[in-house]
Amino acid sequence: MHQTTSTQYSISLQVSLRNVPGVLGRLTTTIGDIGGNIFAIDGFVAKGPTLEREIVVNCRDVAHQQEVVDAVVELPDVDLIDWWDRTFRMHEGGKIETLPLCPVGDRDDLSMAYTPGVARVCTAIAEDDTKADELTIRKNTVAIVSDGTAVLGLGDIGPKAAMPVMEGKALLFKEFAEVDAFPICLDVSTPEEIVETVVRLAPTFGGINLEDIAAPGAFWVEEQLKARLDIPVFHDDQHGTAVVTLAGLRNALRIVDKAMSDVSVVISGVGAAGVAIGKILLGAGVGHVVGVDRVGAIYDGREHLNDAKQWFAENTNQKGLRGSLSEVIDGADVFLGVSAPGVLTVDDVRSMADSPIVFAMANPDPEILPEEVEGIVAVMATGRSDYPNQINNVLAFPGIFRGALDARATDITENMKLAAADAIAAAVADDHLSPTHIIPSVFEREVQFSVASAVAAAARHDGVVRS
Repeated sequence: MHQTTSTQYSISLQVSLRNVPGVLGRLTTTIGDIGGNIFAIDGFVAKGPTLEREIVVNCRDVAHQQEVVDAVVELPDVDLIDWWDRTFRMHEGGKIETLPLCPVGDRDDLSMAYTPGVARVCTAIAEDDTKADELTIRKNTVAIVSDGTAVLGLGDIGPKAAMPVMEGKALLFKEFAEVDAFPICLDVSTPEEIVETVVRLAPTFGGINLEDIAAPGAFWVEEQLKARLDIPVFHDDQHGTAVVTLAGLRNALRIVDKAMSDVSVVISGVGAAGVAIGKILLGAGVGHVVGVDRVGAIYDGREHLNDAKQWFAENTNQKGLRGSLSEVIDGADVFLGVSAPGVLTVDDVRSMADSPIVFAMANPDPEILPEEVEGIVAVMATGRSDYPNQINNVLAFPGIFRGALDARATDITENMKLAAADAIAAAVADDHLSPTHIIPSVFEREVQFSVASAVAAAARHDGVVRS
């Protein structure tokens, strides 16, 4: 697979160097010779018999980290004082904290923020509970709920091990859209327990972001919570992926000059993300959609389908295609992968229609590597940040919730998702659009607020807002 150094495996080396000619050069050459990529060296002036420096090195994996460390230890005139994995260091103590929004510097502040003044606010909410939307953190706070059963590509690792991901999600909510979010990792055994727990927690929050819950339970959990709660419920693994995929596809089709209604799309992987992508593509007017799982094509009448796949079977694949991925992709315009590494072959891509579009979004290893189909595909996208056109949920979920909270929405509708996708796609201007630039960077901060504005307008149009 694609082996390269990455900041996720970066290490910091704190070293003491003897101040004689050639020592620093030998150190940097040694690191380079074994494949380490020096990312940063703190500035220094060489004075005295020794100098201490911190060097940041990007590595390939954990074993490579240790290889770099061992090589530095063996160097003459160099003492390794300490070293650490920068990713683990970043997570020490967690990645978020609670901060006050008002001062409590004297008795007067205390009497308003807490007792006795707070009782007046409690009474006002007791008399009209809609005031909680303005007078508590509920106005701007989202619960990030997971049971840890489908975390990234790691699978069922449990609620405690899921916490770093949910903390990271909370960090992104705040960083990109000024939404306060908090991780809620539940030690439960069934989808029913998730629903009952979240219903009881809901008075604290203005929205619920479901995350890393295994399918098919995830579908049922979202459906139940949407029915029982009067606040937005959004399963990001489904809908965030679908929104950004649609945005990227809109722009990819502009490049190949094909209409949404004319193209045929094959989706590899019909779990949470695959089903949601199918739904949003149908809503956007895609001509023909067929999904493929481990068994083969999904079609109406296929046995042993869960409820979500049965819906997919009834609403897609009007041509009744059957067979493996390699069989159904013949002549297709678009491949969208949310499945597993290596399931798509070069021959599969060659069999597609002219100017094929391939979104290989399995993470961290895609269904096919971009370099394998270079010169064959018209547009290529992945879920990775080290290739062009990253299909990244961060472009969607912060702005969607920002818009929903701003509009005091009670739901997130299909129209709101389509509006979000359109806003993301529109962020790439005509003069910047290219096969390697169909999607904006997550660091184009204005995109999230364009998404928020579009989502809020769609919520008002759909009538899913509190008066």
